[in-house]
Amino acid sequence: MNKNKQHHASDIRYTLFSEVGIGVSANTMLLLFHILTFFLQHRPKPLDLTIGLLALIHLVMLLIMGFLVTDIFGSQGFWNDVMCKSVFYLYRILRGLSLCTTCLLSVLQAITLSPRSSCLAKFKQMPSHHSLCSLLFLWVVYVFITSPLIITTIATPNLTSDSLIYATEFCSIRPMSYFFRHMFSTLATFREVFVTGLMAVSSGYMVTLLCRHKRQSQHLHSTRISARAAPEQRATCTILLLLCFFMFMSILDYIVYSSRAIWNNDPTLHCVHMLVINGYATVSTLVLISTEKRIITFLKSVRGYCVIIQWWINSLRMHQHIGFKIVNRRIQHVLSGFNDIRKLTFSH
Repeated sequence: MNKNKQHHASDIRYTLFSEVGIGVSANTMLLLFHILTFFLQHRPKPLDLTIGLLALIHLVMLLIMGFLVTDIFGSQGFWNDVMCKSVFYLYRILRGLSLCTTCLLSVLQAITLSPRSSCLAKFKQMPSHHSLCSLLFLWVVYVFITSPLIITTIATPNLTSDSLIYATEFCSIRPMSYFFRHMFSTLATFREVFVTGLMAVSSGYMVTLLCRHKRQSQHLHSTRISARAAPEQRATCTILLLLCFFMFMSILDYIVYSSRAIWNNDPTLHCVHMLVINGYATVSTLVLISTEKRIITFLKSVRGYCVIIQWWINSLRMHQHIGFKIVNRRIQHVLSGFNDIRKLTFSH
C-alpha cells in the first residue's frame, strides 16, 4: 500500500515538474522573441507588448509553482511565515494579472479588428502606455482583494489542524471570519464576473466581425482583400482559441476547488488543482508560438545561427585543409542570409 502511494506521488510529481518545465521553456522563448521585437521594431504593436507581458507573468508564475512543487513533496524545510505569505501573495497576484492581461488582449484584438466606422476605431491609434495604465489599475484592485492572504497564510511545519486549509507541506491558510470572508468573496466574484464578461463581449464582437467579413469575401470573391485580412483573422482566431481554453480551465478550476472542499483538502486533489490552474500558463504559450509565423521564422533563424556556429568551429579545426579566407567568405555569406531572415521576421 505504501509502495502504491509512493508510486502515485511520484507520478504526480513528475507530471507537475513536466508541466512547469514545458511552460517555463515556452514562455522564455515567447518572452525573448517579443523583447527582440520591441528593440528591433521602431513602433511595436500594443498586441505584441501585451503578449510579451503575458509571457513574463506566466514565466514567473511557473517558476513559483516549481518552487512550491518541491515543498509539496517535503523536500524543503526552511519555510516561515514571511516566506509563506510572500510566495502565496505574489502567486495570487500573478494569477490575477494573467486574467487581466488575457482580458486586455481580447479587447485590443477587438479594437484592431473593428472597422473604421465603428466607435472603437478611435482607439486604434491609442499609445501602448494607455493600455498598460488600465492594466495597472486592475492590478491595484487585485492587490486590494488579495490582501487577506497576507494575514491568513501561515507556516505550519509541525502543526496539523482540521480548521486549516492545506497549501503545501509547510504552509497552510487560516480561515477568515464570517464577515471578511463574505466581503472579500463578494469583491472577488464581482471582479471575476466583470473581467470574464468583458472577455465574453469582446469575443462575441470578434466572432460577429469574422462572420461578416466571411460573407463579404464570399460575395465579392476578392482575393486581394482576403489576403490582406488573413493575418488579422489568424490572430483573432488564435485569441478566440485562447479565450475558449481560458473559460474551460476556469470551469475546471472551480470544479476541482469545490471537490477539495468536499474531500477535506486532500493533498492529491491539491496537486491536481495546481496542475489545472497552471495549465493555461503552459498551453496558451504553446498556442501562441505555434500560430505565429514570425516566431516560427525566428526559431528557424536561431537554428540556422546555431548551425553556423557549429560549422565555423568545425572549419577552424580543419583550417590546415581550408584557407582562412575561404572560411571567412563562407561565414559572411551564411551570415548575410541569416540577416535577411532576421529582417523578414521583424519587418512586419
